[in-house]
Amino acid sequence: MENAALNTLAADVRGLDVLRRAARDNSPEALKAAAKQFEAMFLQVVIKSMREASHGDELFGGQESKMYQDMLDQQWAQVMTEGGGTGLARVLERQLSANANSADTSVRPELKPLSEAGLFQGLPRMPAAASSAALRQSLQPGEAAAAADLEAALAELAPVRTRDVPEHARAFVERVWPAALSASRATGIPAQFLVAQAALETGWGRAELTSADGTPSHNLFNIKAGSSWQGQTVTVSASEFIDGRWTKQTDAFRSYGSYEESFADYARLLQNQPRYARVLGAQDAGSFARGLQQAGYATDPAYADKLERIIKGPLLRAALSG
Repeated sequence: MENAALNTLAADVRGLDVLRRAARDNSPEALKAAAKQFEAMFLQVVIKSMREASHGDELFGGQESKMYQDMLDQQWAQVMTEGGGTGLARVLERQLSANANSADTSVRPELKPLSEAGLFQGLPRMPAAASSAALRQSLQPGEAAAAADLEAALAELAPVRTRDVPEHARAFVERVWPAALSASRATGIPAQFLVAQAALETGWGRAELTSADGTPSHNLFNIKAGSSWQGQTVTVSASEFIDGRWTKQTDAFRSYGSYEESFADYARLLQNQPRYARVLGAQDAGSFARGLQQAGYATDPAYADKLERIIKGPLLRAALSG
């Protein structure tokens, strides 16, 4: 494996494919690179949150300036990680290595949570409400998909046991599963496929679209309002892949009264739009994911790969079995 492939930015999801291939060979370099990628992504979110907490620059506050500032934040996160970082990468690497080196794959060594490993000692705790608000600011539509995909890729490097499933992932699956079953009966698509797509679109429920006052939209599939929509809407700035690059644009999205309404509306969308005819009844993860992308469901060129990874990944399986 080339070293350059292991040193990609955390925001470069294409590098995860290289890491996943190396992980199948229990490559120590892959574990180290995955830990560094995660730390770089963590630092980028921290830098972004700090910057958004400021008043900004009225003179140089345009969209192009913001885009280049985001790129600079990514580079700073990478430089900080390569320069020693916070220690998070080393802790993750030790935990991933412990799993990879276990002789009995059915029995994993007990690993301390990161909070008990001394990494965050001395740091002030953020109130739950504040941390939730900060997370929603840092994970916008499009970015939430990248975060969910990274989480699924890391789960492939260190297989997830049922009791190790992150609480947010377990709670998300439990909350939407009944609605997913109803949508599955209407479309013939396995319920777990639909849950995986909702997880991808919302970062396992952590980046659900909300109105300006924080009211949840219950829009799990990020369906835009469109001219025919007569219901409530929320207007947000979302990331779209246009003309070969990611750009931010403001759009109106549908808002529902419940997750059941969201799944039901998504089922109707697939049933009523001829372009999704190949998706209905799909029983294979790859066919389902590629069918959505070929029908133009999302602008992300890697959307099908990300969705298939979550459907087949250990994180979803563990959350469903819990």
